[in-house]
Amino acid sequence: MVSDGRLVLAVCVVAAAGGLVAGDHKIMTDVTLGFGQALEHCREESGLTEDKMEEFFHIWHQEFKFVDRELGCALHCMSKYFNLITDANKLHHENTDKFIRSFPNGEVLASKLVSLIHECEKQFEEVEDHCMRTLRIGECIRDSCLQRSLAPTMEMLLAEFIMQSET
Repeated sequence: MVSDGRLVLAVCVVAAAGGLVAGDHKIMTDVTLGFGQALEHCREESGLTEDKMEEFFHIWHQEFKFVDRELGCALHCMSKYFNLITDANKLHHENTDKFIRSFPNGEVLASKLVSLIHECEKQFEEVEDHCMRTLRIGECIRDSCLQRSLAPTMEMLLAEFIMQSET
């Protein structure tokens, strides 16, 4: 039989772990929306149509297909906009870490996300086309975040987007 003290401790640990996951989703929502602020800036440069821009909101869904080169070009442009990649088109670890930490509680996920992004980047080093490489890396990041339950939910993204547009 478990003592009351251990039971309370176990319940607290489980509740805290659940809070971390919910907190991670909130952080990822903030990072996603923050990163997305460059989308309009990159729309023309990447050749992204209005329809494709709307699809961008579904990027975290498992069913979303990373097939359009224009999406890769937009993601590449957005990464450059925030100085998250070097002139050699490699992940700028320090800038990416700072970018993630710039969001409330971003320090909780910064090193984990930088490592995850770097691992995805290494998988596609041989892809020469910057847009297609960024597209493959983006898909890898999405899939890795989904596997780790880090991806924001559509409901959270929409709620935050609406709140931001009202201010």
